Amino acid sequence: MNEPGLAELASLVLGYGLGSIPFGLLITRGAGTADIRSIGSGNIGATNVLRTGRKDLAALTLVLDALKGTLAVLLARHLAGDAAAIFAGIGAFLGHIVPVWLGFKGGKGVATYLGCLIGLWWPAALAFAAVWLGVAFATRFSSAAALVASAVAPLLFFLTGQITDGAALGLMTLLLWWKHRANLSRLLQGTESRIGAKA
Repeated sequence: MNEPGLAELASLVLGYGLGSIPFGLLITRGAGTADIRSIGSGNIGATNVLRTGRKDLAALTLVLDALKGTLAVLLARHLAGDAAAIFAGIGAFLGHIVPVWLGFKGGKGVATYLGCLIGLWWPAALAFAAVWLGVAFATRFSSAAALVASAVAPLLFFLTGQITDGAALGLMTLLLWWKHRANLSRLLQGTESRIGAKA
């Protein structure tokens, strides 16, 4: 992979700016609910928004967190090409999980990861969603579904010869697993909460 040029670096910054918009916090604050950072895991993503009891707000957060990843990738591709698109995706993902505006305390990145996949290569996004649903249905663990689906996604890129994008997705997967390290620990200990269980 060649060294990133100005267009790629600009796309990384653009992606970070879009990804760092804390939709979960803004939506719940606008709806007058409790500060999302003071409940549950303290994360700003859809899963924690769901702990407010507002499924509609959680669904809206999920959609918007995904769309910011998709928009970053598509906008960068339109303006500067495919190489810039993957940098924008990385930036969007980083913006969501470590937003500078919130002291680098963001969400776990699953929705934004999926949104980036939609923009980069939609078949991989479909595969991610299918694996997520399959694992979630079989285990009732949202975290396990996210971990497995994110491990499968970069493999699809590698298997189809998209090495650079696959490597970038691999990096994002490692970061996603790092954000889920507490969940992974609970899964191994048998104490992770199942989907639909009381928080």
